[in-house]
Formats: sequence, C-alpha cells, structure tokens
Amino acid sequence: MAPKLKDKQQKPPPPPMEDLFATLNGHIEQLEFDKAVKVANQVLAVAPGDEDAIKCKVVGLIKDDKTKEALSVIQALKNPALDFSFFKAYCLYRENELDEALKTLKSQESTPTAMLLEAQILFRLGKFDACIDIYQKLHKSKVELLDTNYIASLVAAGRASEVQVEALRAKAKESFELAFNTACSLIETKKYTDAEQFLLLARRTGKEVLLEDSVPDDEIETELAPIAVQLAYVQQLLGNRQEAIEAYTDIIKSDVGDELSLAVAVNNLIALRSPKDVSDGLKKLDRLKQKDDKQSLHLTPKLDSKLSPKQKESIYVTRVLLLLHANKLDQARELVAALPDMFPESVMPVLLQAALFVRENKAGKAEEVLAQFSDKFPEKSKVFLLARAQVAAAASHPHIATESLSKIPDIQHMPATVATLVSLKERAGDIDGASAVLDAAINWWSTSMTEDNKLNILTQEAAAFKLRHGREEEASRLYEELVKSHGSVEALAGLVTTVARVDVQKAEAYEQKLKPLPGLKGINVDNLEKTSGAKHEEGISQVKVAETYEEGKSKSKSKKKRKRKPIYPKGFDPAKPGPPPDPERWLPKRERSSYRPKRKDKRAAAQVRGSQGSVARDKHEAGATTSNAKSNQAATSKGASQNSVAEPSKTSSKSRKKSRN
Repeated sequence: MAPKLKDKQQKPPPPPMEDLFATLNGHIEQLEFDKAVKVANQVLAVAPGDEDAIKCKVVGLIKDDKTKEALSVIQALKNPALDFSFFKAYCLYRENELDEALKTLKSQESTPTAMLLEAQILFRLGKFDACIDIYQKLHKSKVELLDTNYIASLVAAGRASEVQVEALRAKAKESFELAFNTACSLIETKKYTDAEQFLLLARRTGKEVLLEDSVPDDEIETELAPIAVQLAYVQQLLGNRQEAIEAYTDIIKSDVGDELSLAVAVNNLIALRSPKDVSDGLKKLDRLKQKDDKQSLHLTPKLDSKLSPKQKESIYVTRVLLLLHANKLDQARELVAALPDMFPESVMPVLLQAALFVRENKAGKAEEVLAQFSDKFPEKSKVFLLARAQVAAAASHPHIATESLSKIPDIQHMPATVATLVSLKERAGDIDGASAVLDAAINWWSTSMTEDNKLNILTQEAAAFKLRHGREEEASRLYEELVKSHGSVEALAGLVTTVARVDVQKAEAYEQKLKPLPGLKGINVDNLEKTSGAKHEEGISQVKVAETYEEGKSKSKSKKKRKRKPIYPKGFDPAKPGPPPDPERWLPKRERSSYRPKRKDKRAAAQVRGSQGSVARDKHEAGATTSNAKSNQAATSKGASQNSVAEPSKTSSKSRKKSRN
C-alpha cells in the first residue's frame, strides 16, 4: 500500500497584537524607523484598518525620508473616517508641492502644529509677511524653535531691524540656530562685527551640543557648514577679500554634505574672483545642476527645494554672466530666455537680456527692451531707466541717456545725476539744457532743509560752467551769492576773476577784500609795471640750479666717503706693478693703431687652372681667356654682392637647397 502524502506545513500563527505593538514601540524609541515600518506592516496584515498602525507606518516612512511612500500610503486609504490631512500636507511640503500642501492644510483644524506647518509653507513660497503674522499669533504658545523661525522670516522679509537682539542675547547662548539667525539679522542691518561675534558663539555652542549627543565628526562639520559659509561672507563684507576667498575654497575642497552651504560658497567665491577664472567658475557651477541636464537650466532637486528664490536667482545670474564672459552666447541666450518664467517678479531677467544684446553689439535693441519694461512696470522703472542710461552713454547716444535720467524725478537734484546730465548735454551740444539742469538743482537745494546740503558745491560748479561757456554775468551773480552767504576765499577769487571781464571797478572793489599775500609788501607794483621786464635766457636758471644741486650733492658725498683699501687682483704686487696695460686693450683689433691688414697674394689670381687633359693654347688665346675670366669674375662678384644686400633671405634659402642636393 502506498504511503500517505504529508500535509503541507501550516504557517505559524501571528504573534499577539500586544507583542507586536510592544515591539513597534521599542523600535520607535530606538529610532529604528525601518524596522518600525516592517512591524507596522505585520500589524496591518492582521488588522488592515488599524489607525495606530497606519499612523506609525506613515510617521516611520517620513522619519526615514521616504515621503513619497508615506504619501502613497495616505492616498491609498479608503476609510473616510481616518483623517491624515496633516501628514499629507507635510509630505507634499517635503516634496516641494507647496500650493497643494497649503490647499490640503486649509481643511485642517487650526492647531499650533498645523499653524507652524502653514507658516513654513508660506516661508517657502516667499510670502513672508503672512508667515510673520502666523508666528506672531503663536508667540504665546510654547512652540519649539519659534524664535528661530520668526527671526528667519523677519530677515527674509527685509524687516531685520525689528529683531530685538539684546532680548535674544541670553537665549542665543543655549541655541546655536537662534544665534545663527540673529547674526543674519545683524548682517542685514550692516552690523558686521556684532554678526561675527554671534556666528562664533553659534559655532562654539553648536560644537558643544553635537559632541554631547555623540554625533560623528563628519556630521558635525556638515551641521555647522552654514556657520562657516556665513563667517566667510562676513569677512567678504568687512573687506577682507583674501580671507574670504581662502574660507570659501576650504569649504568647497572639504566637500561638505550640506548642498546648500556648498552652493552659496561656490556662488560667492565666483563673485569674488576676477573674470579670468571663467572656466573654473563654470566647472564649479556644474556641480550644482542635475547630472542628466545638458542645457544647464535646472539645479538639483534638493537645491531647488531648499534654496530661497533670491538665492536661486543669484546662482542663475552668476551663470549667465560667466557665459557672457566666456563668449558662449548661445548657452547664455537659452538660459536668459528661461529666466522670466522662473522669476516673474524680478527685474534681473530683463537686465540680463539687455546685457546679452550689448554683448552682441546691439545696443539699440537693449535700449528698446529697457524702455518697454520701464513703461510696462512703472513701479520698477527706476532700475530699467538707469540701465538704459548707462547703455546709451556707453554707446555714444547722449540724447537717449539724458532722456532716461530725466524720467527719474527723485534723483534729479543729486550731485552725481546733475554732473552726469551736464556732461551728456555738453556732449550733445545742448549748453542751454546743461545750464538749466544746474539752475534747477540750485533751486532745489536752496529750499531744502537737509543737514547735508550740497548748495555750495553745486553753485560753485555752476559758476565755473557758465564762466567756461562765456556767461560771465550769470557766473558773477552766482559767485556773488556764494561770497555773501559763506564768504569763502575761493568764491571771492572766482568773483574777482569773473567780474574783471565785465566791470573792472567792481572787480577792484572786491579785490580789496582779499587778504594780502605774505612777502609782497616790499614790491612796488607801479615800478614793476614800468620796467621792460626780466629777459629770459634759456638754460641759465636751469644750469645754475643744476650746478648748485651738483655742488651740494658732491659735498654730501665727500662727507660720506670713507677710505677703503684698494682690492688688487690675485698675485698682483703693488710694489712691482710692471709695465702699464695697453690703453687700447678694450678696442677691437681692427680699430687699434697697431693693426695692419693682411696682404693679398696677387700671384693666386694670375694662375689659371683647367681640368685634367686640357689642350694647351697659344699665348694670345690664353691671355684673352685670362682677361675675359677676370672681367667676368669681377662682374659676377659685383652682382653677387648686390643680390646679397637686396635679397639676403632669398640667397640663404637657395644655399640651403643646394647643400641638401
């Protein structure tokens, strides 16, 4: 009888739920989130709809930086009673889907945790004022890192002056993040020395805290990398250029794990260096882009999600400028075309487009683009008009430059603007217009109540301008106003010089107010005018001065001279010097008086040598041959000498060819 088949092995029964949850809790306490997710899956295999198990799984995936998987778990939930909208919003925030995250969070109850997440989403979206409002509402609640995030929002919103540094000084000693953000607020208010002290405090405190938590050295370096970059930036702002370059270079060479700090260090280092390092700068920026991106238009996903819009714009602007310096206009054109969609609220894409046109020698197109955007965005027109004026002035278009500057009313009275407008109008031949600009500026400053009044400077420059262009009456009036208001010696001298061209008596009256120069009391001006004057003899005064200078020089030299023993050649006896050396020993031999040239052997020229076996000729025929040979030889040598002078290179090349054959 055949044996019976053995029953299949049955699966062991699952452990009790209490044991599974105890194991799950242990993994969470030990921060073993990957193991916690596996245990949560075991629980869900027994009880698929268990809310606690689902929550542990989602949180474990988020803590393990697997936000996409956590989002998939939440979206796969079919039970409408389970509300995971907060976790969904957080996962969307981590995946940089900010608008969707904010929309999801609106359905959530306004708890402090939900409000904090909303503030972080608004910060990432660049809506800093709304973010600050939420932090101010949370001020009474004891939320961790509230002060740190609040200061970061104030700095990003351009409201760093509202940060109460003194009130935060004690708290900054306990939190290195708070000390770092406080330093950033001090940088924005241009208190660089105080900022440096807070950054050093942040580095010291952070190192102590991380060492207490037994964090490895490489992770400590990564954690404190933003502080190192900010310290280098403070050195850059303080004018310590070399120290800043060395600090940025060390950060880049160390290859820290913090991509954000590396990106900021690379960008700032390129900005500090000269345009000669263009290729090196482009190589460094290539480290920040996606590896599979051949067009160089996209940063890595982590940088794209973590960098602020201002920081990303700065990196793209740096890349465009490097491409322009490297003359890679096609790549620059492609990147410039993509920037308006990336930064629709910024003026930089328009300015870069104008710079590209200028680089292509199309100044007219650059002026046209800047004019269009100044009309389209009146609130930002100042930047566009200033850029247009600069482009037009460099392209020798003074009328367009003048027109652009004239459209900015709040700078018309500034001395730099006035000087530029006057120079441009002078170049264009509009002297009346230049004079009108000076008059308008003088009228504005005469009614201004500011402490730093520029009326005196502008009045003096206007008087000099009018005098230079033959407007003596207007110039004298301005000088007279200066003398009456301030009584400066320069103004009085200018008034005397100007009025003397129009009214001599009035000029003499003003001349009496000038203080007499010392040393002129003993000079009779009338007698000096009656004399025929001193005759100028060329070279006399110069020779006398030179002689006296040489005498003084020789006297000073004679005083400084010391007697030293003469140094003789080796083996020379001064007692027996021998015959004196030949005074012509330094001359070439042919220039010495004892030179005699060598005599030429005349017999060699008379000998006529023929080839072997030649037939003897008669004396008459031989004599004729000899005389013909002599004349031919003289003619040939003469021709050769002429050719050698006229065409030396040609002759030498022929000789080289012959030697090869």
